[in-house]
Amino acid sequence: MPERLSFMDYEDPAIRTESLSKRYGRKAALSDLTMTVPRGEVFGFLGPNGAGKTTAVKLLLGLARPTAGEGLVLGEPLGAVSARQHIGYLPELFRYQDWLTAQEVLEAHGALLHLSRAARRTEAESALSVVGLADRAKDRVGAFSKGMQQRLGLAVALIGSPQMVVLDEPTSALDPVGRHDVREIIRHLKQRGATIFLNSHLLSEVELVCDRVAVLDRGRVAAEGSLEELLAATGAQIEVEGLTAEALSDLRRFGEPRLRGTALEVEGIRRVEVPELVAALCASGARVYAVELRRATLEERFLGLLGGH
Repeated sequence: MPERLSFMDYEDPAIRTESLSKRYGRKAALSDLTMTVPRGEVFGFLGPNGAGKTTAVKLLLGLARPTAGEGLVLGEPLGAVSARQHIGYLPELFRYQDWLTAQEVLEAHGALLHLSRAARRTEAESALSVVGLADRAKDRVGAFSKGMQQRLGLAVALIGSPQMVVLDEPTSALDPVGRHDVREIIRHLKQRGATIFLNSHLLSEVELVCDRVAVLDRGRVAAEGSLEELLAATGAQIEVEGLTAEALSDLRRFGEPRLRGTALEVEGIRRVEVPELVAALCASGARVYAVELRRATLEERFLGLLGGH
């Protein structure tokens, strides 16, 4: 068994990297990637084209070797076969032999996992049912639409009940119904205890299913944390009556207040400051009827982190 890396002995996350880097000649595809993905969570890996996401996935799966740095996947060094046997992978670009049926594709992958013939058939039937292709099991892959191919690729990633599933743009070719189905599959995998590493450009999808995200920019992690941390309240809208000009001016200590009729908007206020703001309004003699917090969307946060480049 490969020797474990000493700098990670005290933890056993699904993924942990330390200063992971990859260069192709003079070009730095990935620089100093340091991140941790706990087991059993849905982790979103975001970034613009060329940020280094695909390179990072290749390093995690042992499809490429790092130029510098180190990491663990499922408790084993990068590329260890003992870990790769427990990882399901849906690449962004994939193609299966047109002359095979969906059932045959899945059973072939089951054979690569050294499953028994009976287990291959059972796993294939179960995976096809999960992704909604049970009635197309005997159809040749060459007749499948792009969306059906995407579902088949997801089924391949589910073979063998993997501990971790790496999904690279899993909903790129799917319609709204298909994207909903993928979200349900991801939630099912999480309930089963699997770790899901989700690489996606569809930020609205990421926001619906991920526990935490990392934003990669120019080969480095620009931000990492829970969605609650990254999408903290950035403002509040309050329905209020009886607010004087003097009291409105005093609210500048909380942010940038604007009063439009009975609607008071305060930009830049933090969530923890809202109770104090409401108390200040009441103390001034104003009457408060409703308070609504405004959170940044993941897209707004994403673009802000990238600085507009």
